[in-house]
Amino acid sequence: MKKKSSNRLISRNKKAYHEYFIKESFQAGISLAGTEVKSLRAGKCNLKDSYISIDRGEPFIINMHISPYEFGNIHNKDPIRKRRLLLNKYEINKLEGMSVKNGLTIVPLKIYFKGSLVKIDIALAEGKKLYDKRKDIAKKDMKRQAEKDFKVRNIKF
Repeated sequence: MKKKSSNRLISRNKKAYHEYFIKESFQAGISLAGTEVKSLRAGKCNLKDSYISIDRGEPFIINMHISPYEFGNIHNKDPIRKRRLLLNKYEINKLEGMSVKNGLTIVPLKIYFKGSLVKIDIALAEGKKLYDKRKDIAKKDMKRQAEKDFKVRNIKF
């Protein structure tokens, strides 16, 4: 019998989709302390201003805020400490090469539980210009208006 892999979303970085064009994404594990995992189970995580840097061949996520666990007392860690990401060597080399060569940024997209493990989706991303952001907002507004018009026309009396 196959075991179901339940993916439970903890947090999503909506700002990343607004600020960047996503080129390629990867799934990574993350090295956490026990109280941080308990805090994540309560859904207390913020990816808003976080980013990934590669230091001496090891990827780290910086500025990811995990609120201290309520009952963790002395075992709680610093909420915005540097946390190591778990990727294989090929993926690390690819990320590092693309970010240096092409000037791409590595940003976190979402953090979630896959079974009992905490996983994070990271992506190579290219920054958007202001006019690109405006264009995306206009597309969203047009789509929303079209859906609204379609709904109004299909109401039967």
